[in-house]
Amino acid sequence: MIGIDVTSVNRIKNMYEKFGRKAYERFLDDEEIDLIRRPETAAGFWAAKEAASKALGTGIGKECSFHDMKIKKDKLGAPKLKYIKAIRKKFKIKKTLLSITHDQGLAIAVVHNIKK
Repeated sequence: MIGIDVTSVNRIKNMYEKFGRKAYERFLDDEEIDLIRRPETAAGFWAAKEAASKALGTGIGKECSFHDMKIKKDKLGAPKLKYIKAIRKKFKIKKTLLSITHDQGLAIAVVHNIKK
């Protein structure tokens, strides 16, 4: 399945300004937070995780939380997303493809799950 999400960069920026690191901890782990240099990146990561949950058909909630997936960057800086093993097994996911972009105050992410 494919999932897509759009997120306001200002929404994530304001959340961070109000709550600091705790805002990022809501949807990212320490390694993911270390990758954040700009609000656009954080908004892109939020959009990516929302899109990934939509690609499962669940959305963020009981069946899939923000912490059931992890974003890393490859050696060229491209984002990669991986679900925890239990999610990959339950939804029979072989591979996950992720694309993130941001422009004009918006971050957009598309996730495509390839099934086994």
